[in-house]
Amino acid sequence: MNKPTVRTIGGPTAVLDYAGSRFVLDPTFDEPGTYRSGPVTATKLTGPTSRSGDLGPVDAVLVSHEHHVDNLDTSGRRYAQQARRVLTTRAGAENLGPAAVGLRPFEHTEVGEVRVTAVPALHGTPEIGVVNGPVIGFVLESDGWPTVYVSGDNASVDVVAVIAERFPATEIAILNLGAARIAVRGDGFLTLTAELAARAAALLGVRAVVPVHQDGWGHYTENADDVTRAFAEAGLADVLVNLAPGDSATL
Repeated sequence: MNKPTVRTIGGPTAVLDYAGSRFVLDPTFDEPGTYRSGPVTATKLTGPTSRSGDLGPVDAVLVSHEHHVDNLDTSGRRYAQQARRVLTTRAGAENLGPAAVGLRPFEHTEVGEVRVTAVPALHGTPEIGVVNGPVIGFVLESDGWPTVYVSGDNASVDVVAVIAERFPATEIAILNLGAARIAVRGDGFLTLTAELAARAAALLGVRAVVPVHQDGWGHYTENADDVTRAFAEAGLADVLVNLAPGDSATL
């Protein structure tokens, strides 16, 4: 079995080398700053560990959703709009240029030798998720390679259970964590908590979990230490691949 490599950039952003193709996940390349959109204020605390121009040729950018700045900031949007191919939601594709392909959950497309399937994501509680707009995750499959699940901003273990049933061979999960919370959206978490991430890992039966979306923004309420603790308490410490921004692992 071939092995993919994941390199984290900071926030939700990572580079995935898989089956001869390079994917960038939720690009965010701005320096620290504050963003305001209506009643929502988001503060970026740290910059990226790599610049967009340092990533080399990229075959596709996977954008879980383009309407929240912590998943697609100003520089990240420019990067996506100039990419050779972008996969995102149907609604988001309309805003990311002619190279963007919009996918509904369980629709798929091909990138080189990789089958990329959009999968559901719920960005908060059911009530909050409706307000937060459409979000997707992705499942990547290729002959001779482990199946990889990229969660996007999903906060629901029930959604993970659906994906686990649909893709029982999943071996690696890249999970957006951080227990994100924004006051105007109420008390509910907008992404997985550390405890829910451990439950998700158990449901998926994966051999490796790479957390992203757990550093660099003010509305993330949990960090890598919380994730390490939760996985240890769940007996899943050997599954966790907790990369600091800028680190990489071949899985």
